[in-house]
Order: sequence, then structure tokens, then C-alpha cells
Amino acid sequence: MNKQKTFRRIVTGHDADGKAIILSDTSPERTYMIGGPDGAKFHEVWSTLQSPALIDSNSGQPEEAGLVLAPPKGGTRIRVIDFPPEGENIRNLTKEEAAGHFESMGGANASNASQQHPLMHRTQTVDYGIVLEGALTLILDRVETTITAGDIIIQRGTNHAWANRSGEYCRVAFILIDGQFTNELL
Repeated sequence: MNKQKTFRRIVTGHDADGKAIILSDTSPERTYMIGGPDGAKFHEVWSTLQSPALIDSNSGQPEEAGLVLAPPKGGTRIRVIDFPPEGENIRNLTKEEAAGHFESMGGANASNASQQHPLMHRTQTVDYGIVLEGALTLILDRVETTITAGDIIIQRGTNHAWANRSGEYCRVAFILIDGQFTNELL
């Protein structure tokens, strides 16, 4: 089981006089295990419904029914994922089982299992990934690279998967921005 420590999510806002205040200081309220008790843990930190994001005094995070892979159309999302060491249960997923994982996140169309990895996927987003702890392998169609704490990935709508081959947990913060493919990439 994941022994990762929790982290704080501090949300600011404004009081009735327009002065800056802290609205909440807790761990993210919405967390989801994908792939069972030994799978990745998603911490949904925040999302916005549009860009530019509306800023008001004290509204909370938009409601969502469950884990959603992509950000809202025209919006953004920040999440932290704790990736456990990858085992045979992931490496041996069938195409249908892999598609089921993405479907459970509202991303059935993202799944693109391949010889490189069963969890290959592609979304119409620009994602900034910041490795906070550990090491993770980024797998693309023609190349892979291992990223470690402090590394930053700019993921631009490419077909990819993540594999934790390190033997230790890896924590990555992802900022997802809704995007649109140009005709050449459709």
C-alpha cells in the first residue's frame, strides 16, 4: 500500500472587505485509486471551468462526479499522482482492461494500448508534469526517458504512458490545460 505522506492544499480567497484570506488548508478532498489497492492514487487538487479563470471571493472547487482524466473543456486541472512500482498486473493488462481503466476516468477515447505499454494514451491537452519524489519512465511511440525529482515534462498531446520501474513510489504533480489538435494531428 502507498505509504506516501499527505500534502496540504491551501486555497485563498477574499473576505467581505476584499482582503486576502485562507479559505481552506487541508489535504485534497477527492482522491481515487485506479487499478485497485496497488494502483496509482490520484489526488484531485483543483480545476477551473474556463480560461481565463473566473476569480471571485470564495467559491470552491467545481463539483465533479468522480475522477475525470482531462480538464474541463476550456479549463484547467491540477492533480498529484502517486505511482506505485509497476508490477506484472500492469504490464500484462489486456487492451480491453487498459481501456477499462481509462473509461473509469471518463477518458475511454484516450486509451491507445500498444506494444510499448498497455496504458498508452493521448489527450487533447498540454500537461506540465513536475516530479516531486522518485523516478518515472516516460514512454512515447519511438523513445522513452526516465525522469527524476525536480524534472519537468511538457506533454503536448502525444501518445504516451508512465512506467514506474524504480521499485519505489513516485509522486508527480500534473497541471493539465485543455487544448485542441491542429488538423495535421487529428
